[in-house]
Amino acid sequence: MALRPLDNALPVTPERPKKQAKIVIPAHKEKQQLPEIGVNDENKAPLPQPSSADASIDYISSEDLKAFQDPDVKIQGLVGGLESKDWLKVCESLNDVRRFALYHSGLLLPILDKVVSVMVKVIKNPRSALCKTSIMAAADIFKAFGEKLLDSTSEVFNQLLLQLLLKASQDKKFVCEEADRALLAMVEAMAPLPLLHKLGLYVGHTNLRVRAKAAISISNCVSRMDLKSMEEFGLVALIKIASNLLNDKLPEAREAARGIAISLFRALTENEEEKQEVWQSFCQSNLPAIHAQAMVKLVSS
Repeated sequence: MALRPLDNALPVTPERPKKQAKIVIPAHKEKQQLPEIGVNDENKAPLPQPSSADASIDYISSEDLKAFQDPDVKIQGLVGGLESKDWLKVCESLNDVRRFALYHSGLLLPILDKVVSVMVKVIKNPRSALCKTSIMAAADIFKAFGEKLLDSTSEVFNQLLLQLLLKASQDKKFVCEEADRALLAMVEAMAPLPLLHKLGLYVGHTNLRVRAKAAISISNCVSRMDLKSMEEFGLVALIKIASNLLNDKLPEAREAARGIAISLFRALTENEEEKQEVWQSFCQSNLPAIHAQAMVKLVSS
């Protein structure tokens, strides 16, 4: 006997599909969902990317700067350009300062104090492009005028020197390196004796890095001096500077101390047969015993 299917089960009613709720996107949100600038949309022309103003700054080497065709006219607006509120205009004027220094220094000399004073303010500016361009201008001014900057009755050179030492001591590498180059240009362009008097004020600076940078410049100055110039500055003063720097916390300062000591040793013993004995006697006569021993060992090592 065949079995019949059980039809007494309740029929299963299929579920009616639920309607999807319509979501209305507010107009301001629709705008937020538009493609961002730079996202490719095949139906739209690409929009130009905003460019940074800093990218338009070119750092021009001294060799690539050209002379003015009308320097007498250009000099009239130089200070005004340096004091402009438009920083791009200031950068342009700083490069003009460099061109005047290299090719028309006679026109720049009468207003040099004013120009350097403005440059000091620009070096303090937090915008790196302004700071670096001003430091480059300082290097070209050193090459053009040398110790004439020291003849000024104003304090502009002292202010410029301090700012260069501070910038050479900071963490921003490309500014620091530019300040180092400017300090080296200063040492090479100026007579070492008057410059050494200026630099000597910073060997006791509370900022370790400033002290180290000043020590490097002092060492470079002393290396360019003969015995007569060293005697004018003071042999005892020099050996004491070297001794103090030898105990500095920063290796750059200690290496500068070594450079000062070696230059002093060579000048003192140039015509002496017993060089080590002369040096040892000099150190022991002018330094405490422990410091004298360190200076003798420093030169012999």
